Amino acid sequence: PKMPNPGKILILLQVTLSVVVGKTLMILFPNATKRYILKMGEKSRMNQNPKFSYENWGPTFFSFKYLQFVLKVKWKRLEDEAYEGHPAPNTPVVTLGGEVCHVLDFMKGQ
Repeated sequence: PKMPNPGKILILLQVTLSVVVGKTLMILFPNATKRYILKMGEKSRMNQNPKFSYENWGPTFFSFKYLQFVLKVKWKRLEDEAYEGHPAPNTPVVTLGGEVCHVLDFMKGQ
């Protein structure tokens, strides 16, 4: 049988630990955790959008779906390889309309 990628195992452990600690902090210190999550949201300017109230998205942090999503994204990044002097990976992205395309296609406006 094929051995699992050691990078995937390390990412699984790191993300799982992060979710367990985050969920524990949400239970023990809900107000402090909310302030921290909102502070993180300032970096992405998510807080500036009135349609994104904390009550809608804050509780989803550190959930099982959150764990699955973060693992999927981080594991996908393991597959992307870039070497100096070679073409960069044409990573898939999702537009605001929900359409999946690739970075190069998106940059070209296709």
